Amino acid sequence: MAIRTFGPNAVDWEERVDLDRLRRQRLARLNETLNRSELGAVLSFDFANIRYMTATHIGTWAMDKLIRFALLVRGGEPIVWDFGSAARHHQLYNPWLDYSDGKGGPPTGARAGISTLRGAFHPDAGIAEDVAAKIAAELREHGLAGEPLGIDVAEMPILTALRAEGIDVVDGQQVFLEARRIKTPDEISLLTQACAMVDAAYEELYGYLRPGVRENECVGVVSKVLYDLGSEYVEGVNAISGERCSPHPHVYSDRLIRPGDPAFFDILHSHLGYRTCYYRTFAVGSASSAQRDAYVRCREYMDRAIALVRPGATTAAIVEVWPRAEEFGFADETAAFALQYGHGVGLSIWEKPIFSRLVSLDHPEVLEEGMVFALETYWPAADGWSAARIEEEVVVTADGCEVITKFPAEELLVAGRKYWTVGGALDTRRESQSHLNTSRGNGSR
Repeated sequence: MAIRTFGPNAVDWEERVDLDRLRRQRLARLNETLNRSELGAVLSFDFANIRYMTATHIGTWAMDKLIRFALLVRGGEPIVWDFGSAARHHQLYNPWLDYSDGKGGPPTGARAGISTLRGAFHPDAGIAEDVAAKIAAELREHGLAGEPLGIDVAEMPILTALRAEGIDVVDGQQVFLEARRIKTPDEISLLTQACAMVDAAYEELYGYLRPGVRENECVGVVSKVLYDLGSEYVEGVNAISGERCSPHPHVYSDRLIRPGDPAFFDILHSHLGYRTCYYRTFAVGSASSAQRDAYVRCREYMDRAIALVRPGATTAAIVEVWPRAEEFGFADETAAFALQYGHGVGLSIWEKPIFSRLVSLDHPEVLEEGMVFALETYWPAADGWSAARIEEEVVVTADGCEVITKFPAEELLVAGRKYWTVGGALDTRRESQSHLNTSRGNGSR
């Protein structure tokens, strides 16, 4: 059965995404993973892990600042120390963090606290020591002072201060990522909705593409569609055209798109925290034989990979059908990393499992029902400057997988004004959508 794509609004006449269930099931998975580990607690400074644990959010401006932190102890409830008035907001509007005893005290799961602002505070201000003291007090209260504390990411002053408190600090990121590896039904619905929003962005972009527009203008078009549809955050739009396609620079520019150019895009945005990573390739005006051949090759590698996705398959089996780095012009797998690639998608764009010849053949991971990941393929054209890039997001189902990225990518689409000759003279016109479904041997669909 196809995964349902609900409207984003809450209604009383249809069961849609249940956000309370989402919060409860995420925390339950994290607790289960922590209980299976050798850790006594996990401490998070990572924005996505804090959201997964506490269902709190203070805006994307804070994502790179490491200013807030959250703790989950074995057998306890999550506590988030948050920036300024955000903690007070959580106390008022996040009842799932209220663990008070009913005697009129403030909720204990949301507290004021701040970390070192990536070193912006004066080192002698004692901020790191204050963070460590807060964490040590909670560990002592729960009888976990001698147990290892897992941390995802942290600044060196924080690590130093925690160790000064006698805390055994170890890697905790694997606990978080293991919990997030299998998605709940509500997470899958939100990831599917996020892809539907990108479907709409590609439809608008396809109609906008033509010679004379710039890559950065395409980024603006995509961003407007997504924000108009309610996107929480447009993380990035990778807009690459013409000779910039090979090698792939992974960043857009102000380059003017020209007739006959290839152009590929990656759209990354967040819907209620859940990300997309979604490439599509177009030709603008016309497509050369080299461009069409590169696209066919790129699509074949994608289709071979998708055909293998099912519970019990491994990441090694997937990457084995992809070419070695040397086959498409790179010295080794490190140099070609992320071109033939796969990665989990959830509250961040690169989660477990990872698919790459760099690691997957020697360290395979088993695919399971409920995983959601993106598969990416790339192929440089024989002309030395064109290239094709395709990415599909898939959900692993009980007996295979379902693709949730729906904008057409089976064949190379030609956008903008189409060029061909009639009776020896150049004729330019815009083709109808029905005409795109015919083959004229000139690069149309």
